[in-house]
Amino acid sequence: MRCALITGITGQDGSYLAEFLLEKGYKVYGMVRRASTENSERIEHLRDKIELRQGDLLDQLSIIKIIEEVQPDEVYNLAAQSFVPTSWTKPILTAEFNALGTTRVLEAIRQVNPKIRFYQASSSEMFGKVV
Repeated sequence: MRCALITGITGQDGSYLAEFLLEKGYKVYGMVRRASTENSERIEHLRDKIELRQGDLLDQLSIIKIIEEVQPDEVYNLAAQSFVPTSWTKPILTAEFNALGTTRVLEAIRQVNPKIRFYQASSSEMFGKVV
């Protein structure tokens, strides 16, 4: 059975991807940020079919630990700071999540198992209005 780790699984695209991979017979893990309240409405219908692990794109060790525990064949990085007003008021934090967070995931894969396949989902919002 193939195994996938999805960061950002609680988002719209993460829940759709989890459904798709489950239909394909995958074991699906999701990385969720530590928070005082859970934001899992979009994946509630999948909770008995997936496993969630706490981690954070700002915390390199948490990413390494999850990849070591889960041993995924594939990692789908959908997690990001994508609220446009926040990107203007907190540009450094946005860069930490969206650029360095991706780098941290790639570095964790390199350290644990470089054969893991990686998919980086990025937003068209990064490029501005494209004509």
